[in-house]
Amino acid sequence: MLDVNGRAYRLPQQPTVVVCIDGCEPEYIAQAVAAGVAPWLARTLGDPGRGTALVGDCVVPTFTNPNNLSIVTGAPPSVHGICGNYLFDTASGTEVMMNDPKWLRAPTLFAALSAAGRRCAIVTAKDKLRRLLGHGMTGGICFSSEKADAVTMADNGIADVLGLVGQPLPDVYSAALSAFVFAAGVQLMRTQRPDVMYLSTTDYIQHKHAPGTPGANQFYAMIDDHLAQLDALGCVIAITADHGMNAKTGMDAQPDVVYLQDLLDGWLGAGVGQPGGARVILPITDPYVVHHGALGSFATVYLPSGCDEAALIQRLAARRGIEGVYTRAQAAERFELPPDR
Repeated sequence: MLDVNGRAYRLPQQPTVVVCIDGCEPEYIAQAVAAGVAPWLARTLGDPGRGTALVGDCVVPTFTNPNNLSIVTGAPPSVHGICGNYLFDTASGTEVMMNDPKWLRAPTLFAALSAAGRRCAIVTAKDKLRRLLGHGMTGGICFSSEKADAVTMADNGIADVLGLVGQPLPDVYSAALSAFVFAAGVQLMRTQRPDVMYLSTTDYIQHKHAPGTPGANQFYAMIDDHLAQLDALGCVIAITADHGMNAKTGMDAQPDVVYLQDLLDGWLGAGVGQPGGARVILPITDPYVVHHGALGSFATVYLPSGCDEAALIQRLAARRGIEGVYTRAQAAERFELPPDR
């Protein structure tokens, strides 16, 4: 048994592949199966002897970094420390990406498995995740399809990934970025046969295509084909998601947006960086602006000292489109977040 962050894990007896399908609202799989384009998933979901299907809640905020790190640490953000893709660092007074392992407060399963002599491989679509996922891992393979042309043995534990996969470097804004992850995973299992492999995709397709649409079904057909190949190679396969997906438009097809910073600027009479002004941080923020932008439904607000917090909370909670407003302590308790971040 292996103990990591207070949980006990059995060591793998055969190659184990964990797949995190970014933005995989369960309806995407249901619609792909119904359309007949995902036969492996259909067989697996339809036979209790082949697989088990459960629907679970992701951690809040429902973004890439917090949930990928919760998957690979087996712990909530209050333990591992990664509470968004982006945060306001109050110590330095700057807004920063949470890509640096310095923000990570707990060891990953990969670090523990590699220390126990198990060979691990990590392939992520987005390079922003690579250093966090691979932190503390020794003697394994860790690279992103985004930067697959720049891998080295020293930094990634592998060389010439493009040659291994037999595909060109994919565009970061494409289905090909995730397809490369799966193709690399299959080739790694054929040639390296790691004990544990983690494959993490990007949600570009899910942000652009609703469940059951041709674009979505084509994407899940690709995933299904690669899962079948991994199954044929004798792998135990676990499929999960970092978060779901929902529409960001109203019934009139117009963006359904609450401009929170503008509201607070008007109410307080001051803007960001001005005396008496508030700062709104959208933790979804990352370099992938084409499909992320400011689409997140979770915001962190830093209020100026001396303002009437209770009155602002009441005023915000009354706005259409806002589900809940919490103090720092309330949010940390409800969503298991690090209160200092």
